[in-house]
Amino acid sequence: MDRTQANSGTKPVSDRLRFDEAALEAWLADHVADFAGPIAVTQFKGGQSNPTYRIDAASGAYVLRRKPPGKLLPGAHAVDREYRVLAALGAQGFPVTRVHALCEDDGVIGTPFYLMDLVEGRIFWEAALPGLSRAERVAAFDSMNDTIARLHSYDPAAIGLGDYGKPTGFVERQVARWSRQYAGDTDAGRVEDMDRLVDWLGKHLPPDSGRSSVAHGDFRCDNMIFDAQAPHVRAVLDWELSTLGDPASDFTYHLLMYRMPSDLFAGLAGMDLDELGIPHEEQYVTAYCRRTGRSELPHKDYLIVFNLFRLAAILHGIRGRIARGTASSAHAVETAAKLEPLARLAWTEAQKAEL
Repeated sequence: MDRTQANSGTKPVSDRLRFDEAALEAWLADHVADFAGPIAVTQFKGGQSNPTYRIDAASGAYVLRRKPPGKLLPGAHAVDREYRVLAALGAQGFPVTRVHALCEDDGVIGTPFYLMDLVEGRIFWEAALPGLSRAERVAAFDSMNDTIARLHSYDPAAIGLGDYGKPTGFVERQVARWSRQYAGDTDAGRVEDMDRLVDWLGKHLPPDSGRSSVAHGDFRCDNMIFDAQAPHVRAVLDWELSTLGDPASDFTYHLLMYRMPSDLFAGLAGMDLDELGIPHEEQYVTAYCRRTGRSELPHKDYLIVFNLFRLAAILHGIRGRIARGTASSAHAVETAAKLEPLARLAWTEAQKAEL
């Protein structure tokens, strides 16, 4: 099935995620330049973490992202950080959605939120980019590669993000963080392969790379809006996992599309890449290294395993939110069901990793 879509897949707001629309409209009128009501609110389909809404107003179409209601893990769902990184990168001309205002007052709609423009275009839910011609896929993959290389080229301090995270020890901290988060979310239960991975990652930790950049944390095709008419990236979405970090780790997460089969996050494993017009993993790595002034991508196998584990830990967190009744999407159960096969794939990659 061709799951290409414009980013307009919305539904009525669920009972759990409704809020006082009149209070929102009044706040927007006071804080957003050139805003004019009345407003109509719908909820975007998909997404597991921060609920996202379409706001149609007399002044135009917007997107609102908010912290979900209910019991939350400490430090999670930091919409203020999303707003900050979007504002900083947008000022550099990086392809992100233009943000308008941040509200940290729980009294308006119940939780903090921010407002940004609605960017029209296409979202591809499968890494094979169905619906495109071979030549268009060549261009689209080149655009994705160029976009993440641009992100990693910025000096965080020079764009006002020097304190957005710690500049060193990223992988070590991330391994510790996600291992701890996995072990601490008792509502979600334990997974044997995850326990093995926690041990393996701790024992094989590579030395710090010494490089630091803005790291997106979830850079994959379905977190991008492509132009409706041309195969290039118009906006990168979903910055909730962003921080300062090792750019090689961030890029290696993007490479997971090559290791995952089509039935696991719609990956590319087993497909005829030449026929599709998709560069092989080695070619894609070479293009990124050329754009970022690298000669190689060190510790790639370890970073592949870590990123598979981290993604599995995120799914484990979704399973915990389901248990606590705070999952923000009807697709949460389906997504969380991929935890065991993803953890199994990560352990398989660990066993064949060249360190």
